Amino acid sequence: MRKTIYILSLPLLLFIELHINAHPGKVVRGFPAPGKFCTGMCFDGKALWISDYQTDMIYRINPESGAIISQISSPGFWPMDLAWDGEYLWNVDKKQKLIFKIDPEDGTILRTLEALCGNPEGLAWDGKSLWVSEAKKNGIMKIDMNDGTAVHKLDGAAKSVNGLTFDGSYIWSSDRKQDEIYMIDPKTGEVIIILDAPGSYSRGLAWDGRYLWNVDSQSDSVYQMIRQDREIYRLSHSRKARVTLTHQVKVYGQGILKQMNAFIAIPWEMPQQRILHVHFSPDEHSEKMDRWHQSMAVFQYQNIPSNTTVQSVMIVNAEIFAIRYYIFPDEVGSLKSIPKDIRQLYTSNGSKYLIDDPYIQNLAKDIVGDEQNPYWMARKIFDYVRNHMEYELEGGWNVAPVVLKRGTGSCSEYTISFIALARAAGLPSRYVGSIVVRGDDASLDDLFHRWPEVYLPNYGWVPIDPQGGDKSLARDRANSIGNLSNRFLITTQGGGDSEYLGWYYNYNTIYETEPQVMVNIETFGEWEPVKEEGDG
Repeated sequence: MRKTIYILSLPLLLFIELHINAHPGKVVRGFPAPGKFCTGMCFDGKALWISDYQTDMIYRINPESGAIISQISSPGFWPMDLAWDGEYLWNVDKKQKLIFKIDPEDGTILRTLEALCGNPEGLAWDGKSLWVSEAKKNGIMKIDMNDGTAVHKLDGAAKSVNGLTFDGSYIWSSDRKQDEIYMIDPKTGEVIIILDAPGSYSRGLAWDGRYLWNVDSQSDSVYQMIRQDREIYRLSHSRKARVTLTHQVKVYGQGILKQMNAFIAIPWEMPQQRILHVHFSPDEHSEKMDRWHQSMAVFQYQNIPSNTTVQSVMIVNAEIFAIRYYIFPDEVGSLKSIPKDIRQLYTSNGSKYLIDDPYIQNLAKDIVGDEQNPYWMARKIFDYVRNHMEYELEGGWNVAPVVLKRGTGSCSEYTISFIALARAAGLPSRYVGSIVVRGDDASLDDLFHRWPEVYLPNYGWVPIDPQGGDKSLARDRANSIGNLSNRFLITTQGGGDSEYLGWYYNYNTIYETEPQVMVNIETFGEWEPVKEEGDG
């Protein structure tokens, strides 16, 4: 029997290793920057250009080796970001507040435009025009190439816009205060993707047609980063915890509680949570599954006398991660590509959705318009709900038309309203419910939290929380789409009208009593950190 032996060279092995579990923002490689105060960069189709405000030079760099190919003097004395228009370099100068068009061969200044903002730093070319960022006021503007005036203005993603580049569809900006890099819709300024910056003082950005590049002023390094790969999400920040959900029923009065069923939703494996062990007390219970495929433990009690306390307990050992989805709108499939069973089940009506109500039907049409991309449909509904509602506990969970007309609601009412509009628009949506870490690792939760998920073809079920996304910064709004911290043990997936949980999540109780019997129900979740072996 012949054996074939494959010998891989070291560079190929490194390439394969770097691209295993690759995700957007992952550093492919890096090399030293050409100076100690590098601020801007761009790509000319073959080489990188990097500016340095200490040496007042602009360097042309070999992207394979990091070696300096050539250099020219900067047109001003505080050069910031660079852009390449296909033939010429552009450089924005922070002190002179000017934008220079430069001959890349000898540095000759061919044209000058005023940067009509107080603290210009970022610069990008979109194929027809320049975009300039104002770092201190945290803004981005597209300029008129005739006189430098703004023709379109966007708020910055977070706290400071330090570098810009354009990938053919989206603007990318760096924020050295947040240590993050953002993919931004140039029409609305909304953040679509958030990447961790490779260093602590992220400056200029460049796009070479496949990879993003970033120059960092603290590490004095140049980084090549993945823009898009096969990985659709990234896990981080593992938390191992024991979560105890206690469902406590106290009976008062002159008679007995004749019978009671206590339902506790059983958490399941998800990309961001591993269920290591589940234990119930008392042991005597059954398990059932509802129409939304949610499993639950059922505890049955009979003839409970007054002045008695009954406890049903679920203890879960789990490893929970923070998860961030990297959703590229152009990669999201069509509504027609969604599996039929998901489309039918999760666009159905419900007693709190009332998607056949003319108000919900007309509002959904007004919000979505003629948009067909499921991602943008979801974003439009997300924006409407967060813009037209304020968080307020009114008591109870009202139907979607009432909540949307009123304009206030709890997290559950935000969720009900979002799902109603999504389903009316034909976009499958459901909710999940969770037990939440409240501050310290060892904490008690008696409020819980629920939020919607939408089904995006090629990505699956993605969290989208309009109540959590009711924020002023684009970065913070985007953080509530396809992103969860490790603070949540998700127990419940539902679409409403469950035959066991009703509209509740985590738990539910159904009981019968004799006259003059009062039942008090308290349910709370306790978090305890689980130490690794060998920890002190």
